[in-house]
Amino acid sequence: MQISSRFTLAVHIFACIDTFSKDQKVTSQFLAGSTNVNPVIIRRLLSQLKAAGLVNVARGTGGATIAKPLDQITFLDIYRAVECIDHGELFHFHENPNTDCPVGRNIHKILDDKLERVQNAMERELASITLADVKKDTDKYVQAIS
Repeated sequence: MQISSRFTLAVHIFACIDTFSKDQKVTSQFLAGSTNVNPVIIRRLLSQLKAAGLVNVARGTGGATIAKPLDQITFLDIYRAVECIDHGELFHFHENPNTDCPVGRNIHKILDDKLERVQNAMERELASITLADVKKDTDKYVQAIS
């Protein structure tokens, strides 16, 4: 299983906004330079983060700002904002298991509770990490090279 790069790009975006917004406008172009990703992708992520109430984005070259204190934004908030998951479910079952097969007929009974436990554990861990935790490390590394 692999979470898409949207999640880590979003965390990178937050780290840049926090680090640089005091000195300059943090635009999609600026973020694209830091992430080495097309500005269109950055704008799409910013739009998702804005819809989730995590960032504010001024139109044009106004730049992006963080909408809440860093200790109030968890990895789970970011994950839910940018990852495409159906109905909040991490795992997507194949559509039509063969009901004539004893495994296919019972696969949901076999896996549903196990997959739910895995998803709950992942969500608990994501909820325990905030952007304030990221800021501590970001500040340490940015200061080390300054």
